[in-house]
Amino acid sequence: MMATMQAQTMQDFDLVLTRVIDHGAREHGQQEVVTRWADGRQTRLTYADIRDQAVRLAEALRGWGIAPGERVGVMAMNHAHQLSAWYGVIGAGAVIHTINPRLFADQLAYIVTHAEDRVLFYDAVFAPLVAALKDRWPCVERYVCLDNGEYEALLAGQPGTAPWTPVDERAPALLCYTSGTTGDPKGVLYTHRSNMLHTLSGMQPAVFDYGPENVVLPIVPLFHANGWGLAWTCPAVGVKLVLSAVNEAQVLCDLMRDEGVTDTGGVPTVFMAMFQHIDATGTGFPPTLRRAVIGGSAPPPEMVRRFLAAGIDPAHAWGMTETSPIGTTSYRPANWAAMSEAEQVASKVRQGHVPFGVEMRCVELDDPAREVPRDGETPGSLQVRGAWVVQRYFKAEADCVEPGGWFTTGDVAVIHPDGSLQLTDRTKDLIKSGGEWISSVELENAAMGHPAVAEAAAIGVPDEKWHERPLLVVVTTPGAVWDEAALRAFLASKVASWWLPDRIVVVDQIPHTATGKISKLTLRQQFAG
Repeated sequence: MMATMQAQTMQDFDLVLTRVIDHGAREHGQQEVVTRWADGRQTRLTYADIRDQAVRLAEALRGWGIAPGERVGVMAMNHAHQLSAWYGVIGAGAVIHTINPRLFADQLAYIVTHAEDRVLFYDAVFAPLVAALKDRWPCVERYVCLDNGEYEALLAGQPGTAPWTPVDERAPALLCYTSGTTGDPKGVLYTHRSNMLHTLSGMQPAVFDYGPENVVLPIVPLFHANGWGLAWTCPAVGVKLVLSAVNEAQVLCDLMRDEGVTDTGGVPTVFMAMFQHIDATGTGFPPTLRRAVIGGSAPPPEMVRRFLAAGIDPAHAWGMTETSPIGTTSYRPANWAAMSEAEQVASKVRQGHVPFGVEMRCVELDDPAREVPRDGETPGSLQVRGAWVVQRYFKAEADCVEPGGWFTTGDVAVIHPDGSLQLTDRTKDLIKSGGEWISSVELENAAMGHPAVAEAAAIGVPDEKWHERPLLVVVTTPGAVWDEAALRAFLASKVASWWLPDRIVVVDQIPHTATGKISKLTLRQQFAG
């Protein structure tokens, strides 16, 4: 008679995030974490040093009565103390709440109160903001400045010998709020397990392709969308990590050259500023740079073309706070070497392929029960599901997914026969003119192919005859001679005639959201009527 139960043959090895920093300190303990601070100082620690700081912080938090599952806020730019704060809070069994200081005051008041943060760590540069909001944060009991000596003094008072607080792999670890452009921000509560699986995904060659030989400078703030998971991927594989508390183009370029940076990642606006600095100084790209991961919004084709011409691989990544955030990455396909330059650029402009652990599909805009074909032509509403995709927002009363676990992203996209994703717009940003859809993203990308256009944004404005017509807002490149007729002629060769904007407006700058994306909401308000 067969036994009714099988003996357990494999070990239980809980997927908890403290294992990541333990591994980094044990196996890559002498690898550097370099910080360029806001005041110009530069310091060098190791993963072993960072772990020691984290252990001491966990001890301090337990001494303050912070219990497992309670939230601790951090409002800081990229530096080693934010990194050790992440590890220390999680090591105490608590939840690290990453706070985006670029949000509006009302949003900041809301998310800290909604999260019920008991402790808040912050950078000195944000001291005026913290002072202004303290009365609106009744839940916060203690404030600690990370970069004026307070943090080091707190750690120095701890023995640094206690073990991590044990937690289950499905316990919460990190809380990140959406930017809340259409209402109150929503909290996405990552678990140890989801972030560990996300970390394993990020280690793939088709995603970040990091190892001990890489030197990584993340321009993306750690407070943005889980810091793209880099706080976990980097110690897991032992890369040298370079952090900067300021994102000025000259500072970043100098750091890349001085530290031999091989990989970086940020939003397109940051790379545009780097291009302008390189052009103005004639210094060229840092010679060791081999890869630039671009996220936040789609890179214009000219950006991709320029990186490729410099021998730098532009790896476009798509994701969102709700996907932890890795959703897709644009790795080089098997026939890359046989592609023409135009084909390579077109491939890299796409959002790429899902890694194992994520699934995606597109469904009809008006009927989410009907999946559209993967033909590279039929647009639909993009849905995703997977091991690190949100199921329910923090404190919500119901799940935020469709039957089958599908999360509706709000993006309009096509999926090509090879499985690659190409976003065509946000659902709310599509322009419907005469019953036909116009992609604001494609119109913007076409405009940015003109040498006189540094940045472009397209929105729909009301029209009595056509319901909506496109308005194109542009920022010109420095020193460019503006010629609207020339831009219109250029666009006429790139898009359908009925896509051509009725008006083109030149502005000094285009508004962006707290996460670096173009704020179409602000533009609609600005050009209302």
